[in-house]
Amino acid sequence: MITPHLSRHALRQSLVVGLLILTTPICAHAYIGPGAGFAFLGSTLVFLVTIGMAIITILFWPLQWLLRKLRRQGIPQHARARRVVVIGLDGLEPSLTERYMNEGILPNLSKLKSDGSFARLGTTLPALSPVAWSSFQTGVNPGAHNIFDFLTRDKRYCLPQLASTETQTVEKVRSLFGFKLKKKSASVVITRKSQPFWKILGAHGVFSNIIRVPISYPPEKFHGNILSAMCTPDLKGTQGSFTYFTEGEAATNTATGGDVRVFNSVNGALTGELQGPPAPDGSGALVIPFTLKLDRANGRGELSIDSQIVELSANAMSPWVEIVFRSVANRSLSARSSKVAVHGIVRFCLRSHEESYSLYVSPINVHPEKPALPISEPAIFSGWLAKKHGLYGTLGLMEDTWGRNELALDDARFLEQTYLTHNERERMFFEALEKTREGLCACVFDASDRIQHMFWRYIDERHPSPLEDRGEFADTIRNMYIKMDDLVGRVREKLKPNDHLFVLSDHGFASFRRCINLNTWLLQEGYLALKDGKSVGADYFRDVDWSRTQAFAVGLSGIYINRKGREAHGIVEPRDVQALKNEIARKLEQLHDPQDRALAVRRVHDSEQSYKGVYKGEAPDLIVGYNPGYRVSWDSITGTVESEIFSDNLKAWSGDHHVDPELVPGILFTNKKLTKSAPHITDLAPTILSLFGVKPPGYMEGEVIV
Repeated sequence: MITPHLSRHALRQSLVVGLLILTTPICAHAYIGPGAGFAFLGSTLVFLVTIGMAIITILFWPLQWLLRKLRRQGIPQHARARRVVVIGLDGLEPSLTERYMNEGILPNLSKLKSDGSFARLGTTLPALSPVAWSSFQTGVNPGAHNIFDFLTRDKRYCLPQLASTETQTVEKVRSLFGFKLKKKSASVVITRKSQPFWKILGAHGVFSNIIRVPISYPPEKFHGNILSAMCTPDLKGTQGSFTYFTEGEAATNTATGGDVRVFNSVNGALTGELQGPPAPDGSGALVIPFTLKLDRANGRGELSIDSQIVELSANAMSPWVEIVFRSVANRSLSARSSKVAVHGIVRFCLRSHEESYSLYVSPINVHPEKPALPISEPAIFSGWLAKKHGLYGTLGLMEDTWGRNELALDDARFLEQTYLTHNERERMFFEALEKTREGLCACVFDASDRIQHMFWRYIDERHPSPLEDRGEFADTIRNMYIKMDDLVGRVREKLKPNDHLFVLSDHGFASFRRCINLNTWLLQEGYLALKDGKSVGADYFRDVDWSRTQAFAVGLSGIYINRKGREAHGIVEPRDVQALKNEIARKLEQLHDPQDRALAVRRVHDSEQSYKGVYKGEAPDLIVGYNPGYRVSWDSITGTVESEIFSDNLKAWSGDHHVDPELVPGILFTNKKLTKSAPHITDLAPTILSLFGVKPPGYMEGEVIV
């Protein structure tokens, strides 16, 4: 197992140190971000707790070892495996995998297939990463784990909100000498229900190392180490907000996924302010000023920020740069208790244009050694990885796809950023694999998904999105598959004879050429109404007349019926819901693209019939399964009503998997023989439990397939 590892006993002991620390006058401030939302601690407190926990780990290690021996903790004697290795290659497409194996350019995957097994892997409805990886973890369908999309809707306001986490505020009342003291605290909880199979393994004494498996933020305590992944926010509380500074006049100061700002010019240098998290006292965002001196002749820049000098070369990503946002939160408090320091890391890229320069600033990541929010369990795990391998990105979606969509990055810079992230992940994974002598070691790699999203237009000649350089990027996806194959080969070299290896993707891929605004379609069909006779509506349903709206669309997949008694302004009687769903589904399945009369929607799924479990009532009423080439429009996702139903997708994000799940299965390779010809992603959890001699819980829907 990777050390440091904290047993339950050590964690209980660490509370003693925690209580001592909490009695010192160090202030912890809650911050509810606009994205996932999170509560952060003052970095001094985090540092002290980390040191205390590390000391406790060392002091109590002999006792932990003795207790494990007395309790006979560890892998059961009757287990069929001593070590299981899982490699997730997000989004690897079966048809491309099969084609490239036939061409002979994926020798390691081909050998894995011949020595063991290969099959297309059934995926979830919808075929989205948070949904599918949640089913991988739990062995159940979305109706039992409660994740149906990236976004869901807030029933109180019918507004989009992140589906995987929610911020809870708890008010505690304590009596002291007859006085009642009220204290509110905010915390973020994961909304994925059921149990990840590694937590079940831990309860049976099997240790696991889990690296960046979605959905795992905030990380849950169990017998093992975990580094959180998808939906981990940046320091602003968003799912990743870049900043882009320009020399000339900016066409706009906002961009989807980021901000565009204009440099100030002072004595020949360019200046600006980097915005961070909101100040705890509500006075605005914490900022760090910077100065950029350009050497235009040589394409270089010298960035002065937070008392350090960063040398920049044109069109190259900088290493991670550590920054600290500081403020005085409340001047009525003592000087020591009122100081707040929030640590982050960021990359810069000096962009060179014909006659000017701009500066790309990546989303500000949580510092892994001084985390302002929980990103690993135990808490010291993220810092230990950084000490071992250097700084690394912690954001849930590390690759800045919106930075590329909004032209803050070009294809070359996006690809560089993606592989920098991939290389960080490889270093962590191989360290974990080496230290996992027994137990489970699992890691999900995202480059395969992100590169296909952004470079699919280079392999689809019909795609309307513009290309930068077909000669340079035509083989980007092909080369990525070769790189993933090489990764699998290097992993196989590390395996012992009786190790079990699983290589899987959560879904496949298809082209995304045309956008469909579902809310516009609902308006034109009379199911959604706008205020004052408007023909278009602003984002977040701001122009929707709920008193006349029967249905609305949120997220990538769902249509909700505006039910009376469920939605805040519901108007559809419960007895009329099923007939309305049937009517909408029938009409959508006959929707033709006016451009070429192609059928856009393959099937509309009724969630009542498609899901089972106690949470199926939280699902959208209808799930739209598109035909390849189509997807919900960018604006429809968050409630905008456009003038036209169909439009060309002109963004770099040109490939997608949000089509009907039967059309985009994942892949599964194992070094053993499968006992099922058509495996499903829900089969992995019970199979791995069974390999370790742990009986799968009765609620798991998957089958043991090895």
